Amino acid sequence: MWTDPQRQALFQAWFTAVCGSHQLAPDSLRLASADASFRRYLRVDCSTGGAPGSRIIMDAPPDKGDCKPFVAVAELMAKAGLQVPEVLAWDEANGFMLLSDLGTHTMKDVIQPSAPPPLALYLDAVETLIQWQLASREGVLPPYDRAFVMRELELFPQWYIGEYRHFTLDVAQRQVLDKAFAAIADKALSWPNVFMHRDFMPRNLMVSGEAPTPGKPSATRLGVLDFQDAVYGPITYDIASLLRDAFLSWEEDFCLDVTIRYWSKARKAGLPVGDDFGEFYKGVEWMGLQRHLKIAGLFARLTIRDGKARYLEDTPRFIAYIRATCSRYMELKPLLRLVERIEGIEVPNVFAYGRS
Repeated sequence: MWTDPQRQALFQAWFTAVCGSHQLAPDSLRLASADASFRRYLRVDCSTGGAPGSRIIMDAPPDKGDCKPFVAVAELMAKAGLQVPEVLAWDEANGFMLLSDLGTHTMKDVIQPSAPPPLALYLDAVETLIQWQLASREGVLPPYDRAFVMRELELFPQWYIGEYRHFTLDVAQRQVLDKAFAAIADKALSWPNVFMHRDFMPRNLMVSGEAPTPGKPSATRLGVLDFQDAVYGPITYDIASLLRDAFLSWEEDFCLDVTIRYWSKARKAGLPVGDDFGEFYKGVEWMGLQRHLKIAGLFARLTIRDGKARYLEDTPRFIAYIRATCSRYMELKPLLRLVERIEGIEVPNVFAYGRS
């Protein structure tokens, strides 16, 4: 479906050209997926006599975003040995791109939440993450600095608290947020920097090969998608993203087990995860808190501003993550009480705002 006839005409001209030069079957064009941003993805089959399989087309209007980071990070990841889509053709001026197809099965697709956690599949993800982090170099990707962290955190009061919950913070409550945000930023930025995917989770990891049986991982390595927002930031971020998923939750003992395995493998590989797993796990928890505050605000914005209501279906998951982490640390108790007040959660012995 096209809402802009002019863009549709531009696409049709480009698509006709790439179908001829890349031996594609134009009648097979269909929607593959749409993500939380301005982009959408189409799938088209290769024609008889051409290469086997299918290709992916990215439709990314240039007035809404730049595709250069996608191309640059794809090249970085490919050089690091990761399996990522190959850019086969690119109309940079109009935002159309032809990509190799990593398949139709994400890691999330083959996981059954009601079944035991798929440890082998998560360890595949850990190996992929370590491979990416080992390629890290300073000055290549944008820095995930304090200003960046604070911009993300501000999505929570602006969009989740204000626009979605219609809750007006008073001066004392805003001070609780400010103090918590400063502490979260301090903890996050105290860890060494590596290449950071920023959305490293099962939904963005592809299981290659034949169509797998749900719950049974493929023997092939995982492909990586949705990496265009990669930055250079804290090593705690992507492992927190993997195990404190925006769309999927596991029991704490499984998350702890995989995190220990990651920490041990990363440490042996020479990555800067420190010598004290307890401190590293605390760093992961605080980094996960930053991420879930951001995601709650981001998903509220997607619903209210962009009309994508399905994202807020997972709100209880974010609030549960936020409350669980805040309950572990005395310095986060005021934030916990504030979140509970906003959510209408009644708890005994509520402390005054601004006090721990």
